[in-house]
Formats: sequence, C-alpha cells, structure tokens
Amino acid sequence: MASIDIKGVRKVYPGNVKAIHALDLSIEDGEMVVLVGPSGCGKSTLLRMIAGLETITDGTISIGSDVVNRKEPAERDIAMVFQNYALYPHMSVRQNLEYGLKNRGTPRDEIDRRVTEAARILEITPFLERKPRQLSGGQRQRVAMGRAIVRQPKAFLFDEPLSNLDAKLRGQMRIEIRRLQRNLKTTSVYVTHDQLEAMTLADRLVVMNGGRIEQVGKPIDLYDRPASLFVAGFIGSPPMNLIPVEQLRALAGAAMPVLPEGTDILGIRPDGIMVGGSGGIPLSGVVELIEPVGGESHLYVRVEGIDQVLILVLQGRAEVAETERVDFVLPVAALHGFNRESGKRVE
Repeated sequence: MASIDIKGVRKVYPGNVKAIHALDLSIEDGEMVVLVGPSGCGKSTLLRMIAGLETITDGTISIGSDVVNRKEPAERDIAMVFQNYALYPHMSVRQNLEYGLKNRGTPRDEIDRRVTEAARILEITPFLERKPRQLSGGQRQRVAMGRAIVRQPKAFLFDEPLSNLDAKLRGQMRIEIRRLQRNLKTTSVYVTHDQLEAMTLADRLVVMNGGRIEQVGKPIDLYDRPASLFVAGFIGSPPMNLIPVEQLRALAGAAMPVLPEGTDILGIRPDGIMVGGSGGIPLSGVVELIEPVGGESHLYVRVEGIDQVLILVLQGRAEVAETERVDFVLPVAALHGFNRESGKRVE
C-alpha cells in the first residue's frame, strides 16, 4: 500500500489540446478516492497517467516515495480493473488469476495461497475451473477484481468497472467493492460517471470539469456545500435548482431575504423545498409532470417569471395532480448563494 501524490500534472495533446491543467491531488495510503465528472472532463486521462498508460506533459506523479513518470505500467506496482473485464477467454478462472503471478516468477505455493484467498474473499471458488464464457457479467467482474487482488499491489485503479452491468448487479458489486476496499485497505482510485457509485464508494470525492478539479471532499460535504455552480448542478439527482436572484426578487418582493454581496444565483436542493408552510421565499406554480420514484415523488413545476422548471422532491405519494397549481416555499436555511460571473459559492 502507498499514497499517491500528483503535483502540477498537465496533459497536452498535439494541436495544443489541453486535457489536464496543472492538477494537484494527494491520495492517502488506504484511501478510496473517486473521480467523477462529465464526459471529456479528464478523469479517465488522469487515471491512465497514474497507471502509466498515458504520458505526462508536465508535473510529477509519485506512488509511495517513488516518482513514476518514466516508469512503465508493469514497474509501478499497481493493478487496474477495466469495464470490459479483460479476461483471457481460453483460460480458466484459476489460470486467469495465476497468469500475472506466473509472469513475475512467484513461487508455486505462494500462487496457490493467493489464488485460494482471493477466490474465498470474492466467493468465486466454485468457478475456478470454468472459462469466462461460462460466467455471468457479475462473476466475470469478480474474477477481474480477483486478478488485481492476487497481485497485492500498492494501489488499485478502477476504470468504470461496473458500466457493463445491469442496475441490480451494479448495486451488488458496489457493495462488494466497498467491502473489499475496506478489508484490504489498499489505496484505490475509482473513475465513474455514475453519481450513486461516486457518492457511496468514496472516502473522498473529486469532481472534475474541463481538466481541472472543481472540488474535493467527503461526498456528503460536496452535496451539502458545493463550492461552485458546476458542482451544485452536477452533484445530486435530481440536480440542484439554480435560480437567478433577480427573478426571485421580482416574485418575492418584501419576502426576499438579505443576501451576501455578489450573490446573483440562489440554489436549493429539490428535497429542500417545502410544499405549503412558511418561513422562506413563497412561490406558486403549475405541476407539469410527476415522477413516482419508489418512496418519493418528483414534481416538475413551472413558475411564471422563472426561466426554468423547478424540481421538488416529496416523500411518499404526491397529493397534487399534473396541471394543478401548488404553493411552496424555499426555506432560507436551505438556500445556497453563488456568483454567476466567477461561478463560485458566496458565503
């Protein structure tokens, strides 16, 4: 196990295409860090640079005490788990698990010990003599993780490993990956576009945008106190409502609270809006759509004078129908202030 330190790292492709901009990030020994962001934000490029699959234009990447910029992937003592499993189809599960250890000249008894232990941890012992084609998608992903575990690397790198699985299997594998990481205490970097994976797996979450880090922190801290308009709109499903202050002021009049200087966008989470009640900014609108989502109802409400549809999340079944009018308030304590020009949070 080892820490990973990324200092001033840049990636520029031919044609001056800047994929990563002077990025700094320190990942502690044993920590699970999840990189999340929209397509093209640089998260997979950063992971591939840590792995040695992409060259670094500037800066340094250290794994433990070793600067690995010029080291080949095989020399970095990391193990990578891909979304496509990357298993050898002609080999049995056992042979897939053994392959990397054999190439490294690991003694036979040590190979057997590690394979047996990995199979036990991942509950794939009954499948050791099967070929990958005889396994389900979830079982194949467990084998791919087993191949990483037997290496006993300094760090695990996960590149969207669950994206090929259906929703039920993704849920099961999230639990498996988190349990494994906690038990093994191996430093891990995990790339995903799936917010649920990001929020549930991460010790710390790194939100990336345009090759830069927007915010780093515990998932709940990013949800509760987003540092920028981008993070506010990206983290959370449904996303935060972001409303121009001038539009709210025109509707609320004297009920508008005093805001810190520079606040021209107010944000509020859909579950922070209260139907009925008082003690905030009162609004009224027409329900355009209701989405029943398990124990919640998502209401899409059109408010005259606000340029976008607002999303409200209610617990249980909605007591209002589509096309009906609903009164609600934006509680002052639930509001987040942002500056439109800088894109930053205003305290």
